[in-house]
Amino acid sequence: MSFVRMKFSILVAALLSAAVVSAQEKKETSSPVSASNEVAVIKTSEGDMVVQFWTDAAPNTVDNFKKLARQGFYDGTTFHRIVKGFMIQGGDPNSKDAAKENEYGQGGPGYKIKAEFNNHSHDRGVISMARGPDPDSAGSQFFICLAPVRRLDGQYTTFGKLIKGDDILEKIGDTSVTNNGMGETSKPTKRIVIESVKIVPAQSVK
Repeated sequence: MSFVRMKFSILVAALLSAAVVSAQEKKETSSPVSASNEVAVIKTSEGDMVVQFWTDAAPNTVDNFKKLARQGFYDGTTFHRIVKGFMIQGGDPNSKDAAKENEYGQGGPGYKIKAEFNNHSHDRGVISMARGPDPDSAGSQFFICLAPVRRLDGQYTTFGKLIKGDDILEKIGDTSVTNNGMGETSKPTKRIVIESVKIVPAQSVK
């Protein structure tokens, strides 16, 4: 009788142990890095900038930016437009090719996304979507503010802000510019390359 009771006890212990392991594995697999804890590392020829996303304010815009970044869409593009005291603009696939300079500012991913205007103002370091006259015409191009530009609030979709690399933003913003051929002094005199945009867990950025 004691032998049977011993076998039963061993069986129960084994089942309990398996249940604990299974629960732990389920907990680990069901707790991936939250999308809200991801940041973008924009690696440029001038240095790195890190963007924190406002997922609650502009979820679809953030998802679109992350998707393009993961596809490598931004790799090799440039900050093709720099307006002193205003912003730096990039994300145009045309800017990968120096021969397409006359088409800079016109490129995109082949589709448009809807605007997600929100309560986050265009302050220094804020990233926002560039667009055409139609509010729902943003695609891949974005800009980062060099100073507060409140006149854009409610007209362009802000979706994050720099949490690292303000000195790089300053450096890029100070790049010498010349006339872009359309009457605006915003054409950089050298290529400011976006080497890559990586989406990584926030805790991995030091």
